[in-house]
Amino acid sequence: QLQLVESGGGLVQPGGSLRLSCAASGFTLDYYSIAWFRQAPGKEREGVSCISSSGGRANSADSVKGRFTISRDNAKNIVYLQMNSLKPEDTAVYYCAADRARVCSPYTPYDADRYDYWGQGTQVTVSS
Repeated sequence: QLQLVESGGGLVQPGGSLRLSCAASGFTLDYYSIAWFRQAPGKEREGVSCISSSGGRANSADSVKGRFTISRDNAKNIVYLQMNSLKPEDTAVYYCAADRARVCSPYTPYDADRYDYWGQGTQVTVSS
């Protein structure tokens, strides 16, 4: 069975850090670009960061630039999202998704229809 599983979410104070992991089972991530999305209660799903299959190229939404870093370890079949300087508005369920295209689209990297596999999500809550 092909699936993605996110982990690493939790409760953190404003200004704190978390590292999310996205692990694949049943397939290798080497051939997929991977994106992180998030969805807060009552809001639309938002693309956060995207990384190419090789890890050589990545981009992030303006709302998280300078605070979040996406990376991957293809040997371990895992993609990470390092989140620093967290704010209450970062509170959301975070999802990872895999796209058979090896590079993130320069025009629509966060078009959900591009992505073939999705995880179940992990909750991140930023609150004092």
